[in-house]
Amino acid sequence: MGNVRNQAYIDAFGKHVKQLRNSKKLSRETVAAHANIEVMQVYRIETGKVNTTISTLLALSKALEIAPQELLNFKF
Repeated sequence: MGNVRNQAYIDAFGKHVKQLRNSKKLSRETVAAHANIEVMQVYRIETGKVNTTISTLLALSKALEIAPQELLNFKF
């Protein structure tokens, strides 16, 4: 079993999350509070420092008031 981590995909996902957040004019603090996660976790996701979980993806989608699949609808 090899390493399945794809850093380029993680980076692209993070940039997409940041674009969505900025398009809604929300701060990291606001998204974190609504998603019930740490502000630094939002930062780590947006900068590709962490490969986020599906549970966090769901929490982010709720905080951004979008469908979860919209978070995965980005160019890679």
